[in-house]
Amino acid sequence: MNAISQAWTVFRKELLDAARDRRTLLVVLASSVMMGPLMLMLLSGLVAKLEDKAEQREVVLANVGQAPSLKNYLLRQTWRIREAPAGYEQLMRDSKLGDPVVVIPKDFEAALLRGDTPELELVSDSSNKQSQSGARRVLELLRGFSNERMVLSLAVRGVSAELLSPMKVQERDLAGTQTRAAQLTGMLAFFVLLAVVSGALNAALDSTAGERERGSLEPLLMNPVAGVALVFGKWGAVAAVSMFVAVLSCVSFVPGQWFLRSDNLQAMFQFGWLEVGLFLVVLLPFAAAVSAVLMAVAMRCKSVKEAQANSTAVMLVVTLLPLVSMFNQSGEEAWHLWVPALAQNTLMLRVLKGEGFTAEQLGVPLLVCVVLTAAALSYVARQLRGAAVR
Repeated sequence: MNAISQAWTVFRKELLDAARDRRTLLVVLASSVMMGPLMLMLLSGLVAKLEDKAEQREVVLANVGQAPSLKNYLLRQTWRIREAPAGYEQLMRDSKLGDPVVVIPKDFEAALLRGDTPELELVSDSSNKQSQSGARRVLELLRGFSNERMVLSLAVRGVSAELLSPMKVQERDLAGTQTRAAQLTGMLAFFVLLAVVSGALNAALDSTAGERERGSLEPLLMNPVAGVALVFGKWGAVAAVSMFVAVLSCVSFVPGQWFLRSDNLQAMFQFGWLEVGLFLVVLLPFAAAVSAVLMAVAMRCKSVKEAQANSTAVMLVVTLLPLVSMFNQSGEEAWHLWVPALAQNTLMLRVLKGEGFTAEQLGVPLLVCVVLTAAALSYVARQLRGAAVR
């Protein structure tokens, strides 16, 4: 039997062993399938809630009776006015009040008539996301009232308000529709990476430290199987499980778009079969590399428990590295493509933004994955030879 046939035999045996642990396998596969729809449902629920809040056009005022002119302006702008409840500050801290509160001083109207500048207070809580998101809308509304009063005051004195505005500014956003959507959906790439690593974890631990703990590794090494066939057979089975999880995770985003409740998000988030293919081109080499790394980490351990503790380092690296893109305000850097996990996250973010990537950009992380896989499998082979000698 040649090495290829031996590797295929080992591959089928390891894949069958992984399939026998049905409970663990079903949990991994089910979480992969449900991840896309669940994440999109949660995200669209948040966006829809914010949109509903904006459409309500409701402003909360404290001491509204002290400002009839402001009340008149708000009603003309088709905003509904609600009196601030008692203890609104504590309610806001407890996230039971989701609107910012405009506090009107007692002498507000009198100060306007005297030509003074009364001071309003806009109360929000930065830890209360709902009140924080509505603060800007209310602030723009109050500025509109201030501008209207200024124009009227100048008109009474026969002065044109245009004298105070020597220029006009028009905003132009260079970000496309998908780029703006990626600000919300960028976290999806991060969760896909975690799913790929989680899919490889159990299979990698069971085929290495698990067999050592069960005492089945030494009898396996006594069989007339070439070492390279044994290593590639085991790695192929682990990588196949991880790749299958990657496929399920990416494909789940396609039907997951059916559950989007926000029309705006549904229009901006375009994830079809082309995006699935681009994601998989990026993820499949990473799945192969991370499978080899997890096997290398677990191969030196004597028990599954010890291997789980050591593999936490790999999980931590995969979790932390993509955060570089989030905290790096200067944008993409060339070295990002040379760092595993960070490179895959960077390329997937480009796909979500609708920018895609070039063959050169894909080639760098692919080369890193190949080198990482070769180094990890070489280490696994040395460990297996050592176990055979003992």
